[in-house]
Amino acid sequence: MTVETEVGKDPGAAAPVVPHFTEAERKARGRAARAEVPRASHSELGDVPDRDPVRILEEQASSRVPELVPIRYGRMLASAFAFYRGGAAIMAADLGPTPRAGLTVQLCGDAHLSNFGGFASPERELVFDINDFDETLPGPFEWDLKRLATSFEIAGRDRNFSDEERRKAVLTVLRAYREAMQTFATTENLTVWYAYLDADTIQAALVAERDKKQAKALEHAAARAKTKDSMKAFAKLTQTVDGKPRIASDPPLIVPIAELAGGAETEREIHKLLRLYRRTLPHDRRHLLEGFSYADLARKVVGVGSVGTRAWIMLLTGKDAADPLFLQVKEAQPSVLEPYVGKSAFGNHGQRVVEGQKMMQAASDIFLGYIRSPKDPDGVARDYYIRQLWDWKTSANLETILPHGLELYARACGWTLARAHARSGDRIAIAAYLGKSAVFDRALADYATAYADQNDKDYSELQRAVKSGRLTAEEGV
Repeated sequence: MTVETEVGKDPGAAAPVVPHFTEAERKARGRAARAEVPRASHSELGDVPDRDPVRILEEQASSRVPELVPIRYGRMLASAFAFYRGGAAIMAADLGPTPRAGLTVQLCGDAHLSNFGGFASPERELVFDINDFDETLPGPFEWDLKRLATSFEIAGRDRNFSDEERRKAVLTVLRAYREAMQTFATTENLTVWYAYLDADTIQAALVAERDKKQAKALEHAAARAKTKDSMKAFAKLTQTVDGKPRIASDPPLIVPIAELAGGAETEREIHKLLRLYRRTLPHDRRHLLEGFSYADLARKVVGVGSVGTRAWIMLLTGKDAADPLFLQVKEAQPSVLEPYVGKSAFGNHGQRVVEGQKMMQAASDIFLGYIRSPKDPDGVARDYYIRQLWDWKTSANLETILPHGLELYARACGWTLARAHARSGDRIAIAAYLGKSAVFDRALADYATAYADQNDKDYSELQRAVKSGRLTAEEGV
């Protein structure tokens, strides 16, 4: 009897041969990479011919909802850090020509510090992890680190921290990554896979360091996070119409489907898409979802860099109207990394996001799935991934964070990124490449400073483009 896959193929015939190298061979690979690409070379910015950051933003706008694009520019104008958050495609182009050690991992693709934070695990623990994977794709491990380190430099500038304070935070995130990778290199495969960071562990570390102020702040943040769920979203985002819960209109940020052109037809398609989405979930999660019924849908503007892509919130109800489930349905376009590392192995970009997220996260949303919509009036079939809208989600408050707090946050982010990379890449080779000295750390810290300078110039370019009328921005939205 032949066991076949869903596509009718014998899995034995289709399975690729996986090489298994010895620990010594993997270490040798990492050390050999040092000779080919010296660690100090990572301080280089690289040279991009005819560099035009505004043109990159304009190219991205061509596939987005036109009336929302000015909101994206307006949000990016808020600060140099906000610009950096929205400029993943700009940095991807700049990373393209930089040195590569040849050690590939599953990249987040947009690993700035605001894309780390707390959320609920399926076991209902508050865990700390990466929480945005729109740009995920396999690529050079250094790229995530460069984006993360630079984000600490820029965030420090945004808070008017001194050169020394910013440098300390940047070196902390790099050292935390390197030291964690050294530890993971000597750790068993299953232990690496199960490793995670939760609020209790961070709290215990702060108590051990006698940092009572930060420990208390974390305790309060964790308590607030545990109130941010579908019930809170239901109270904040809905109203009762004719005895039924409906998502409240707040244009242009939240626009119910009934207020959009073609809303009735779109709603009919939603029911079909829900059935397709259920098929991407494990059987037990599918059964759980089937206990909820569709109630309403609305377009919702989210984030900074994502503004203009099609993002929806969907209200489902369980045993009654007071048993809500809010899902976020977010468009997944090609990763900004694709032009520089190649196309995804997955034909559906929603699946690319979901599979990348599961590879990198220690615990993922139980409703994480994906769909492809029918072709719209423009003849485009769009990919989406789906997850819960709010599930204890929390992040650092960068408007009030102090230098010591930024340093502690850097330590958590560095460890977390190393864990994510260790799950998908050759952690032994990466650890051998990094070594035990701070050579690599200093090189990337220099890169972070130089790229933050470049980001300031690019931010000024956006301001000039808006002032000249080349771009239209809607600020304060």
